[in-house]
Amino acid sequence: MSNNNDVEAVKQLGHKYQQLREEIAKVIIGQQEVVDLLLLSIFCKGHSLLVGVPGLAKTLLINTTAQSLGLSFNRIQFTPDLMPSDIIGSEILDENRNFKFIKGPLFANIILADEINRTPPKTQSALLEAMQEKSVTAAGHTYRMSNPFFVLATQNPIEQEGTYPLPEAQLDRFMFNIEVGYPSFKEELEVVKSTTGESSATINKVLDEKDILHFQELIRKIPVADNVYEYAVKLSSSTRPASEFAQEITKDYIAWGAGPRASQYLVLGAKAHAALHGKFSPDKEDVLAIAKPILRHRIVKNYKAEAEGVKIDQIIDRLL
Repeated sequence: MSNNNDVEAVKQLGHKYQQLREEIAKVIIGQQEVVDLLLLSIFCKGHSLLVGVPGLAKTLLINTTAQSLGLSFNRIQFTPDLMPSDIIGSEILDENRNFKFIKGPLFANIILADEINRTPPKTQSALLEAMQEKSVTAAGHTYRMSNPFFVLATQNPIEQEGTYPLPEAQLDRFMFNIEVGYPSFKEELEVVKSTTGESSATINKVLDEKDILHFQELIRKIPVADNVYEYAVKLSSSTRPASEFAQEITKDYIAWGAGPRASQYLVLGAKAHAALHGKFSPDKEDVLAIAKPILRHRIVKNYKAEAEGVKIDQIIDRLL
């Protein structure tokens, strides 16, 4: 860290992170890992893909997070007939016969792209352009997105009928692939009690746009030891069958491994994980803590893995 101010700022970030978790916990019961990864991806300027069955409060979670961060939030329900102009916006003629651009729902700080695999590739790629370039092009003009800007896309893993799965290259744009599981019996009991009564919690704003941008810059400044860089790159390489670091399980079960973007996200995610937990530099434990959601959607299994019913997470566990 370059100076005492940065050290103080890291301490402050850890403190704010605890406050954010407490605010979100007023509404969201359990799902602690999901909440942590969401906050991590926001502080890393990343986007996340949430995979879980319907009814697990994904929308509520994202809405609550947006409130606690003091950010604007839009939910876009992706459907087979959704056009790019429905999300980006379109030009209309005003009363003076001049063209005027009306911004679509994509212009907010946090976008929930609900069931992104339900919409055709044309609309998916309009969203993915905005994620990558932080801008959209309409009728020859370029419009910048809000800053900060995060896309949290959801996918339902059950029903694949009539869906358009995201291609590997587009999945790679998401920092994390977060699995949202069922609550435990105790958690579900609490959820039912709190949602069938009349009380509703008030969410307080913990941070604002300026704070978030400041903390995003701070995370970039965090120093990383060479052995942590090497560990992250070796870990990514170990998923590639042709790599010198490939393990037996890689050669047996993986067709394609993770690319360099995985290595970048492993380092960035480790920096944020360290800062949020009060450390001033990440170590291997921080890389391990976030490895699974980063590698999960960047590995393609081969036929042998499919035939033997080997899951991606089992392969990653063995690599770690």
